[in-house]
Amino acid sequence: MDNLYPVNRTVTVEKDSTGTPVVHMNGRPNAGIAWIKDSSFKNGYIEFDVRGKDLLQQSFVGIAFHGINDTTYEAIYFRPFNFYAKDQIRKKHAVQYIALPTNDWPYLRKQFPDKYEAPITSVVDPNDWFHVKLFVIGQTIKIYFNSDTTPALEVQSLHGKSEGKVGFWTGHTSDGDFKNLTITAKN
Repeated sequence: MDNLYPVNRTVTVEKDSTGTPVVHMNGRPNAGIAWIKDSSFKNGYIEFDVRGKDLLQQSFVGIAFHGINDTTYEAIYFRPFNFYAKDQIRKKHAVQYIALPTNDWPYLRKQFPDKYEAPITSVVDPNDWFHVKLFVIGQTIKIYFNSDTTPALEVQSLHGKSEGKVGFWTGHTSDGDFKNLTITAKN
């Protein structure tokens, strides 16, 4: 807890059955972040395990990076409720990239359909843990899901800033659980 600075969320840390610390963020209106104090990330990998829920429009879980402040950052997040959607439009909205404050998901979806969001190909229970590996080198951002060797989503940064804070991220009314965070810097 001493290493986290929550914004618009209450954060608790407990241990799972293996003794691994689990960060839980409660759900509230609007997005929330648990910034990792004294974190700075430019290029490299960010890996973590995350768990959301299979609740339509109520589970948005991911990570913020290149954070300048509480409203200016890039993020990638998942919509677990869309992992198994029968509706093909919903299904292809499983993973999302945003760059706030100007490039939130409604704008990106309208202006650039299917460019900043994608489906996942792995089979995973939307109520269970899944692994994310975010790869950032320069302006290129690749998001890997579980053990997939092909990125679920690859985009070019829209942020304009190439370095900043890292934090766990949950969307509007969403809670989420996070563990096993690893940040590996690359030059």
